[in-house]
Amino acid sequence: MTVTRILGILLIIAGTAGLIYGDFSFTKETHQAELGPLELELQEKETVQVPTWAGAGAIGVGLILLLVGGRRR
Repeated sequence: MTVTRILGILLIIAGTAGLIYGDFSFTKETHQAELGPLELELQEKETVQVPTWAGAGAIGVGLILLLVGGRRR
């Protein structure tokens, strides 16, 4: 399997996941303070929206890469 076909498959999977889920969230640690024996940490939850056009575009580019990668020999 060529790199082009693998990249195409990964783009199709990522685009499909983006269309199905629509967003993803992650937690990041923003502040940390130590006051004597006390330790304080602040974590924020971030949500990122995946636009529909980005998911559809990734699927389209992935399909093109699969077709182009399959025709080279």
